[in-house]
Amino acid sequence: MGRTLSVVKSGDLEIVMTRSFDAPKALVFDAWTKPELVRRWFGPRGCEVVECEIDLRVGGRWRYRLRHDGGMEMVLQGVYQEISRPERLVSLETNEDCDASEGQALATLTLVEHGGVTTLTQVLRYGSERIRDAVLESGMERGVGEGFDKLAEVVAVSARA
Repeated sequence: MGRTLSVVKSGDLEIVMTRSFDAPKALVFDAWTKPELVRRWFGPRGCEVVECEIDLRVGGRWRYRLRHDGGMEMVLQGVYQEISRPERLVSLETNEDCDASEGQALATLTLVEHGGVTTLTQVLRYGSERIRDAVLESGMERGVGEGFDKLAEVVAVSARA
């Protein structure tokens, strides 16, 4: 897998995203779980993380409020189901703008490192094919791709430090 984002449908309910980063998996894991790092990369370009709360424990909550250049805001939040540092995070997540039961996804993040390159795989499992497809049609791939490009910049700088 290369340094560009791959987004594919899997079965009827899942989206699988994969991207590699030139950094050790512990650093990529930290970038997902430390608010000061999440603020630097999460979301598409032209989007700022204006609120970032992370309670990194099973049953703990995370919440990000993003503000786009035009002033539009979006809130993403979740509850950690499993934490295995530095290779796996599982959370039940929702977009505050969606019906919690419909828009909820089980998000499983896996990090595998080979020779200093970490491959990130995130599987998002939705409750219905309709919701999964609506998420894909929302521009999510572009937004996640731009966010992952910023993540690559953050971990590259940190890996050199």
